[in-house]
Amino acid sequence: MVNSTDFPFFILSAYVDLGRLKYFCFTAVLLLYIVIVAANVFLIVLICIKRSLHEPMYVFLCSLLVNELYGSAGLFPFLLQQILSDTHTVSTSACFLQIYCLYTYVQIEFCTLAVMSYDRYLAICCPLHYNTRMTTKKVAPLFIMVVWLYSLSVLIILVLSVKLLFCGNVMNTLYCNNYYVVRLACSDTTVNNVYGIFVTILSIIVPLVLILFSYIRILRICLVGSRETRQKAVSTCSPHLTSLINFSFGCCFEVFQSRFDVSSVPASLRIFLSLYFLMCQPLFNPVMYGFRMSKIRAICKDLLCLN
Repeated sequence: MVNSTDFPFFILSAYVDLGRLKYFCFTAVLLLYIVIVAANVFLIVLICIKRSLHEPMYVFLCSLLVNELYGSAGLFPFLLQQILSDTHTVSTSACFLQIYCLYTYVQIEFCTLAVMSYDRYLAICCPLHYNTRMTTKKVAPLFIMVVWLYSLSVLIILVLSVKLLFCGNVMNTLYCNNYYVVRLACSDTTVNNVYGIFVTILSIIVPLVLILFSYIRILRICLVGSRETRQKAVSTCSPHLTSLINFSFGCCFEVFQSRFDVSSVPASLRIFLSLYFLMCQPLFNPVMYGFRMSKIRAICKDLLCLN
């Protein structure tokens, strides 16, 4: 047995030899990354400079978009380098850094979506008390701070993984994943597995319970409310629900793929789906919210002189 520090790098074996096609893939991924950065930065700047968008709902959206940039920075530069590389290795320290970035990205994404669902619950179910319970200057920034600090629980995962004794350094994945790192261990991983389940509950189950509670209450109001109430609920909740379903689908497939045998699924489809929630969500959110939220859509039309 050897300590993890004796391995200077990990080998990512999921990459295949693309030949000259790698330059096409590199260009496509680079263009996607540029579009993602441009779309998210545009909406962040728009929300910051337009006073009409200084409301809790848009403050939470801004936090969500910042997280998209954060998660993209943890994947795309690494992916671009690996596409051009012939060795497909990553240093041990860089691998753990990527694990931290991607895991905190997922946790912040789910928690922010949970806070956004609670905000919509207050706006639709308690409209008379909304401005006192959810203020832009105090409550909204506090929620955002809690969400980002909440993600620090991932640090313990890294500390536990670094201390493991490894028998190998080959991972069948496109990017660093803590589950694959733990599978390389020769030493006891009980603590890692138990804490991993605990973090999964904190990261996914708890936010989803809050989201479910919020939407059950919203649905009840819609069933007994006026047509105007139902229209308001649909217009404000549909981007959020679509984003949640899209992200949850990608995360669930990645968890399922890493823990079960999916060799019957074509390799190209497995590669696409393993990257889906990391590559598509950062582009999906600014496009979805930009098109579906009337205030943002109206401001964009004004900026483009389409009125």
